[in-house]
Amino acid sequence: MLVRSLSDCQEFNAGDGSLLRELLHPDKAPLEIRYSLAHATVPPGQATKPHRLGSAEVYYIIQGFGEMAIDNEREPVEPGCTVYIPPGATQWIDNTGDHELGFLCIVDPAWQPQDEEVLANG
Repeated sequence: MLVRSLSDCQEFNAGDGSLLRELLHPDKAPLEIRYSLAHATVPPGQATKPHRLGSAEVYYIIQGFGEMAIDNEREPVEPGCTVYIPPGATQWIDNTGDHELGFLCIVDPAWQPQDEEVLANG
């Protein structure tokens, strides 16, 4: 059995500027999964950098309020919202609230550094 606590996962600055804690990745533990799972946070008044992945991604908002941008679309998000991000779409998320924006990121197939492109402009 594998049980991971968020507090046991090292926090680091992701390429898009979010603070990330990787919970599950098939390359880092003997797991029979295709996806990776991470916990991300964005401080109040900040946004992630526009970026795109070669893989499909899902965000599940667990705390705070924000605005999700995917290509030319923008939608408000709050706890309980699930966002599907297609492969190759330009994406970023703005924290529009007064508290930390927290969300889970599921990437399938699993996130790989060479599959992510951080863009200078949206």
